[in-house]
Amino acid sequence: MSNTRPTNAINLGPRARRVVRFAARFVNPLVLLVAGRRWMPVVGILYHRGRRTGREYATPIGMRRLGDGFVIPRTFSDNAAWYRNIRAAGEGRITYLGRQYRVVEPEVVDYATARPAFPRYELAQFRLIGINEYLHLRAVPGLPATRGGGERSEPEGRDVNQMQQEKTKMATNIAIAPRSTPRNSNLALVVIALAQLMVVLDVAIVNVALPSIQRELHFAATDLEWVVNAYAIAFGGLLLFGGRTGDLFGRRRMFIIGALMFTAGSLAGGLATSSTFLIAARAAQGVGAAVLAPTALSLLAATFPQGAERNRALGVYSAVSAGGGAVGLLLGGIITNYLSWRWIMFVNVPIGLLLALAAPRVLIRGEGKPGRLDLPGAVTVTAGISLLVYGLARVATHDWSDSVTRAALVIAIALLATFVLLESRGRHPLMPLRIFANRNRSGAYGLSLAIGAALSGMLFLLTLFLQNVLDFTPLQAGFAFLPTALGVIVGAGLTSRLIGRLGPRVPMTTGALLAATGLFWLSAVTAHANYFTDVLGPLVVLAIGLGMAFVSTSATAISAVQPNESGLASALLNVGRQLGGSLGIAIMGTVATTVTRNQLATTRFSHAALNGALTAGFSSAFEVAGLIALAGFVTALILVRHRQAPAAVAPLAEGEIAA
Repeated sequence: MSNTRPTNAINLGPRARRVVRFAARFVNPLVLLVAGRRWMPVVGILYHRGRRTGREYATPIGMRRLGDGFVIPRTFSDNAAWYRNIRAAGEGRITYLGRQYRVVEPEVVDYATARPAFPRYELAQFRLIGINEYLHLRAVPGLPATRGGGERSEPEGRDVNQMQQEKTKMATNIAIAPRSTPRNSNLALVVIALAQLMVVLDVAIVNVALPSIQRELHFAATDLEWVVNAYAIAFGGLLLFGGRTGDLFGRRRMFIIGALMFTAGSLAGGLATSSTFLIAARAAQGVGAAVLAPTALSLLAATFPQGAERNRALGVYSAVSAGGGAVGLLLGGIITNYLSWRWIMFVNVPIGLLLALAAPRVLIRGEGKPGRLDLPGAVTVTAGISLLVYGLARVATHDWSDSVTRAALVIAIALLATFVLLESRGRHPLMPLRIFANRNRSGAYGLSLAIGAALSGMLFLLTLFLQNVLDFTPLQAGFAFLPTALGVIVGAGLTSRLIGRLGPRVPMTTGALLAATGLFWLSAVTAHANYFTDVLGPLVVLAIGLGMAFVSTSATAISAVQPNESGLASALLNVGRQLGGSLGIAIMGTVATTVTRNQLATTRFSHAALNGALTAGFSSAFEVAGLIALAGFVTALILVRHRQAPAAVAPLAEGEIAA
């Protein structure tokens, strides 16, 4: 190797280096998804131990094989943290083309020495931006290289079980460290609740503005549904993936990434000049929400210890989750009436930026768990859930007999079955099936699915009933749902105080029964109904039940779960609610349409007959919603153990430290 010390043309100042490091905190977790793979010859993973912290870090970085080692471009010369760590330790580890190596003897070499390792297009890039320094690392025996499937060949004479125990212990030591509390838990709760509110508001707030959007952007009637569906499909399809990335790459980091993606999508949506532009922006919002929602709940679990403090936080979180839909309808009506539909998008921009700026200061930081992301599982579950949400959403505007709808649902079921098969056999599954072994948690997921279906279907159809039959304006319809949000707050507050003494079964079953009672009561509406005597009462009873169910299911889902799986547990809860919402709208919409069509077929058409037929359809749909809520009650009654309070969660450390 050459002994002369080359110099780089790149010379960044301290401020520029801080900007680069800040950007790398968000880009690196995404690059790690592909770095070091068998099919990725450009980017490997360099593992280096911090000079001051002693913690092992993983940095995705460009590298190539050269002789008995590797060469890495030194883009920022001596200022790169990975370079300083490697020089201080004198060694490190590399994952490259699916194999692992121990590397030693770091030595800076010049362009001429490193040139044979790189293809011409990379050399041209290096010359263009002025990279003349490269780090050479020699690969030595001592760390067995992995085979193609990721399994290491163990040295002869050494017990395989002992090696596995050492690997598990090493991974635990890296992932788990003593946790300190955030600077202000109340501020942390505000940030988490605001993030959840932003996500759930966006599901409902757009519905009120659809007519205005259609007029201004010249949407075709058949395409207007995609303003809602683009968000729902991206959100529902990527929830599991988003929750797992928080477990692997750090929850606070992914929380910030999700908030910024949601903010970017909102800004793009507000500036949209065409229907295609708006649909793409809504999909971007859904991707951000899929990362933001599960990491918010897992951060709540990590921030608040088991007991009264966490129950209080879950009361706030659940009130926001259950009441956000009603608040969204109200805000959508106000903003559309007095401002413009574009402001239902723009309103998210300052909120999202505030979340991204506040998160590093008030939320605890988790370094995540060492491991690989299950890409086959991620692809199959994302495609499966996306197609399932699409198929169910299509039912609302087409018929169950529609060939595209049927094909989407069949393919979705096949993909989800493949996903379950992959997870049962994978080494690093995206969704370890053991998470369903806890009966209480499985009962919470079942009830969450039922309540999500009943709530979304009710909000969708009751909005139509109030506007099309009772002649409410969009703004009046929004205010009509305000008691729902207040009732949810009452139910959530009551449950957060009682669940520690009663356990999850009582509030789960009571909440489901109250929800069913409210829905059956609501099914008695007529075409001449009065809001205060026929609608308000059922809404209040339903809302109190929803508040009880949301708190108890959220508390149970994140209780007694492994620290490195809390993001997954949170994501599954959100998946249940999201899929339940799509399923509820599809089923209840089909029932309402069928009953209305049959009523009109047997009577002479008139305005009064139309209102009567519409009301009969809505009434039948509310009865179905009541039955769905009862099914959730039975699920909770059978699966959830009596008077068992959520067990204490294992230490949610994972390298979490004060922000």
